[in-house]
Amino acid sequence: MRHGRTAWNADGRFQGQTDVPLDETGRAQASGLAALLADLPIARAVASDLSRASETARIVIGERPIPLSYDEDWREMKFGAWEGLTWREIVERFPEVDESRPTVPKFYTPAGGETFDDVCTRVRRAVERIQGSARAGERILVATHAGVLHALLRVALGEDEATALGVRFNPGTVTRIAFDGDAARVVELNRGPDASQMAAGRPFARE
Repeated sequence: MRHGRTAWNADGRFQGQTDVPLDETGRAQASGLAALLADLPIARAVASDLSRASETARIVIGERPIPLSYDEDWREMKFGAWEGLTWREIVERFPEVDESRPTVPKFYTPAGGETFDDVCTRVRRAVERIQGSARAGERILVATHAGVLHALLRVALGEDEATALGVRFNPGTVTRIAFDGDAARVVELNRGPDASQMAAGRPFARE
């Protein structure tokens, strides 16, 4: 799931690995996710150690006896010199940036930041850790960030299928991916408590 909203989300600022907390709207979104997922059996939870993701996870878990651990590999893409800036400010300060692509991280390499391939590498590593320790049929809850969710789609589905989905992940939404060996399928995509579900359910070849 993507964490709830922060003040920087509201302002359109790139957060990256800057530790910006949830705002009140974000906490309400997390509470909505808790209600949405209340009846879903969850074996355990993993969260990015950034507070906006970890607090979202704790709110969603609530009083349920679900073990929660933290993993830096689920952190947002590192945006380096761009963190704290809006897209307009980035384009003004770094004129070499293609201003037509503000939400396509695979085209960025911010000064002092990561490439999208770097993010995919650590997300693949995080997924393999979960797969290596999960029992068949277990549901694992992951609280993370938009850029990382894009990387997860690429890792799970491959570049072409991930791009074809054309999704922009909203704060406080859940995406469910079912893994079966080397195959993966999207069960729910970018679903929030008040948002319509985008059904997928088609099998995809894993990259």
